[in-house]
Amino acid sequence: METVLKVVGVTKKYNNGRGIFDINLDVQRGDIFGFLGPNGAGKTTAMKIMTGLMSADSGDVEIFGHSITKEFEKAMRKVGCIIETAESYTYLSAYENLKLFSRFYDDVDNNRIDEVLELTGILKYKKEKVKNFSLGMKQRLGIAAAILSRPELVILDEPLNGLDVQGMIEIRKLIKLLAETEKTTFFISSHLIHDVELTCDRIGILYNGRLVNVDSKENILKNYASLENYYVSEVGKNGNI
Repeated sequence: METVLKVVGVTKKYNNGRGIFDINLDVQRGDIFGFLGPNGAGKTTAMKIMTGLMSADSGDVEIFGHSITKEFEKAMRKVGCIIETAESYTYLSAYENLKLFSRFYDDVDNNRIDEVLELTGILKYKKEKVKNFSLGMKQRLGIAAAILSRPELVILDEPLNGLDVQGMIEIRKLIKLLAETEKTTFFISSHLIHDVELTCDRIGILYNGRLVNVDSKENILKNYASLENYYVSEVGKNGNI
């Protein structure tokens, strides 16, 4: 298996004593990796470091074999991401936003823009200004932007935030479809246990800034009735819930 994302000994400590401590993990090509943990566990900090938006106190991240600190452009060349919120220009339409983003890439044409709008379920709103979009529609537009360049690794911070049940089902289907048909690798953070169970095939639990465990969903569900039972058990071993 090819390792797409490798996190080695990453630590980042804040003045209040919180942060992330000695995170080590590998994500293989085609994985849908779920980064599960409560709000404030350090998921966004870890993902900011993975994408070069923040520097670690120690440790490194390699994407496709390139160090994020030493070869940032090479590391990020095949990566799409949303960290924290899906940002867009509210005075432009959905289509105009993606047209603007497409200028950063060599091979994204108007057909591809329509294709990602169709994939994320907002093609019929392509001419509407983003200021009129609901939170869920903005999230869909963010995902459309993240997959615009056909990245091989997509890093999504809480991608189902703001989506209604129908939206969650559709985005879940989209993630699985891209993993299957285009061998896109996904790294997804969430605090929603049920969604991680339904979406991801490998799962790492982050609790109090530490990676408690990483296992395949298949293994977990052989030994536990649900991901929630596993989560309670693992976190129980590593400190109280």
